[in-house]
Amino acid sequence: MENINPVIHQPTRLKIMAALVSLNDGAKVDFNFLSDLLSLSDGNLSIHLQKLEKEKLIVVKKEFVGRRPKTWVWASKQGRKAFEEYVANMEKILKGNEI
Repeated sequence: MENINPVIHQPTRLKIMAALVSLNDGAKVDFNFLSDLLSLSDGNLSIHLQKLEKEKLIVVKKEFVGRRPKTWVWASKQGRKAFEEYVANMEKILKGNEI
């Protein structure tokens, strides 16, 4: 299982990545939508997003809409590729083929 990406493999980050790569390329969601979708506390989601961002698997952009801060999140091209590889490697394992 050495080819399994340990950053993505963590259950919460796997859910985050699955949600983000299910969007059209270039589409983004806001922090609150993602938090509600995955039933995560703001603090928990924030920590996992930081880890994914550090690995360049996602992009996080903070801006102001009017006077309110808004955080946008989307999967990077590198993140989409890493997730695709992760899924392919997991399928090999599930089919009994070693990776």
